[in-house]
Amino acid sequence: MRLDAPAQRLDAPRPTRTPAEHAAAVLALGAPLPAEVIPADVAALGRVLAADVTSLVDLPPWDNSAMDGYALRHADLTGAHGERLGTGTLPVVDVVPAGDPRDLTLVPGVAVRIMTGAPVPSGADTVVQGERTDAGRDAVTVLEPVPAGANIRRRGEDVAAGATVLRAGEVLTAARLGLAAATGHATLPVRRRPRVLVVSTGSELVAPGSVAVGESLPHGAIFESNSVQLAALARAAGAAVTVRTVPDDVAALRALLTDPHLAADVVVTSGGVSVGEFDVVRDALAENLELVHVRMQPGRPQAVGTLPSGAVVVGLPGNPVSSYVSFEVFVRPLLRRLAGAASLTRRRVRATLTAPLTSPPGKEQYVRVALTWSDGLPEATPVGGRGSHLLGALAASDGLAVVPADVTDLAAGSMVDVLDLREDEA
Repeated sequence: MRLDAPAQRLDAPRPTRTPAEHAAAVLALGAPLPAEVIPADVAALGRVLAADVTSLVDLPPWDNSAMDGYALRHADLTGAHGERLGTGTLPVVDVVPAGDPRDLTLVPGVAVRIMTGAPVPSGADTVVQGERTDAGRDAVTVLEPVPAGANIRRRGEDVAAGATVLRAGEVLTAARLGLAAATGHATLPVRRRPRVLVVSTGSELVAPGSVAVGESLPHGAIFESNSVQLAALARAAGAAVTVRTVPDDVAALRALLTDPHLAADVVVTSGGVSVGEFDVVRDALAENLELVHVRMQPGRPQAVGTLPSGAVVVGLPGNPVSSYVSFEVFVRPLLRRLAGAASLTRRRVRATLTAPLTSPPGKEQYVRVALTWSDGLPEATPVGGRGSHLLGALAASDGLAVVPADVTDLAAGSMVDVLDLREDEA
């Protein structure tokens, strides 16, 4: 909802959406961020490529040995009387280590000692590993036959010069960074990281560590955890994150979030978007937010809009499990779109339930589960109850089983889709 749109009355009935509809509404406010060029080193881990990357070289760049052994012509291997192709004795005329700059040519009837990764001399068509020989220095006897062409890595057999090796939208993993380096790239084009401001609201919030050991929390206070959890989720999704905690003060919150110079692409708030008398996010941003009810559990009250700075604001419920699940379903896909990622959502695993589940009618439920494997097949075991305050159960889970809105009962042994929370791409 933009500033030039009519304000939604706070006492008006809220629109109702499915999770898929609300996720689409949030995604519609985002587009891939501008590209930048960064060094192709460890700091690039987790960044998203903004353009395809092609190889600057053949990989390998020349024929090289896959073994420590002897390079030779296979036709020169015969038994003592020429009766058995693949064995025999040849004089050793040279040694070729890895990195040898010479452009050598092997004449017929001789062998050279060669190390793993060393360039194979022109004319040699086979490398015999040392274990199949008598390991001679001046002459070598091949004791066990080897096929012609054995143990040679051919030029370009992995990657040809000019071939596309990485594609726009891929996340830079350790293996992809290694490939970029091996194919000659010192820099890579990536999307700018989304800048996320996480705002946790509530006058009851107390910073961890602010109460001395052995002392009790003030009556009615709780340790603030949502901002820690949401900031970690945003960082894992590839964002650069800052955090602010604001009491139930409408003016202070509005001043923070309506600053036109706000340096954020996305603002994620937790709490204050329901129908309570002190829901400050709702009150502070009445002109900016669309307040909706989403047919899901947990996470029914949601809000989304655009701030004067251009930042997308996503208002999540205040209960910690609700905000976690809501982030996964709505915010993470938005951040992955801003980062230019080809895949916006986590992997789904089809798993077998180990215990029965019930679910409220008309709501898509996200159930905390522990994923295990039995005979190579995934199983999902529910963890804790459905309460949206049960952080211990959330921390013990590594997946969210998705129960469709039209399903109210699932027996043990039923199949269910599970959002796999174990893998972070950034």
